[in-house]
Amino acid sequence: MRETGMERRGPAELVMAAAVARRHYLAGRSKIEIADELGISRFKVARLLDFARERGMVRIEIVAEGDIDLDRSARLQETFGLRHAIVVDGTGLDFKTLSEHLGEATSRLLGEILDEHDVLGLPWARSIDVMTQSLRHLPAVDVVQLSGAMEVPGVNSSAVDIVRRAAQVTGGSSSIFHAPLLLDDDTAASSIRRDGLVARGLAQASRVTTAVMGIGAWAPGLSTIYDAVSPADREACLAAGVVGEIGGRFFDAGGRLIDPPLSGRIVTIGAEELRAIPEVIGIVSGRPKAAAVRAALRGGLVNALVVDVVHADALLAPDEAPG
Repeated sequence: MRETGMERRGPAELVMAAAVARRHYLAGRSKIEIADELGISRFKVARLLDFARERGMVRIEIVAEGDIDLDRSARLQETFGLRHAIVVDGTGLDFKTLSEHLGEATSRLLGEILDEHDVLGLPWARSIDVMTQSLRHLPAVDVVQLSGAMEVPGVNSSAVDIVRRAAQVTGGSSSIFHAPLLLDDDTAASSIRRDGLVARGLAQASRVTTAVMGIGAWAPGLSTIYDAVSPADREACLAAGVVGEIGGRFFDAGGRLIDPPLSGRIVTIGAEELRAIPEVIGIVSGRPKAAAVRAALRGGLVNALVVDVVHADALLAPDEAPG
């Protein structure tokens, strides 16, 4: 195949391209400055820079900063139009250590984006419990409880504990209520939701400007609610189209919030209250939940993410399952 354009040039042109690239990328010279220094037109400078990149003489790489993979973070943010995206390099880490790193990254993000006018909302979730143990140096924001709590092995904190722990760090007020997340029947759950303290607590969700949520996939080991209910409940949710849950609210493959029969047994904020929160940060840990997380993104249920490299790569891979 015949070579065309600048590829036919000899070594002098290659050296010129390298000289232009060094001045521009390493020395920070503008194209006009380089043109004056080398006695060529700025249009030729632009062509030489393009050639240097195409030829592979210049490689632009975004490197990691500590345990944050900046390149994946930027690609994830751009791909899904997120407010914030943090990808933690959890290579070789066990589940507990990875969860701690994700929690630490989320804590640092909150310290950066919150100001004294914000109100932080937190539901009960294992990932949120871990995150609050890493909180440091937050502004004086109020903290609001968004759901009841569950008892699961390895988690000794209630939703009240989580909110109070966060409020101790911020120095703001804490809005709490004592209630389970999942009840045995609709009647019991309805009675608890009508209780004055619980009703007033859930109503505080209207004040929340930033929430941090775990995202569960409707599969074994990927959702505490899934693991806690009967096979019949699981099948009923699947029949209704449930692919995941966030803060105790169920959603389908299109990211639409739906109410399978199980919803009547859960004490958490309403669908409208969840959708009204300006910024919802999803923490994704455990085994890959790409389909559920992608659905939550598709439906706008979360607009910021803190994930590990495995989840980021799964999300950035082509979506083979249309919602």
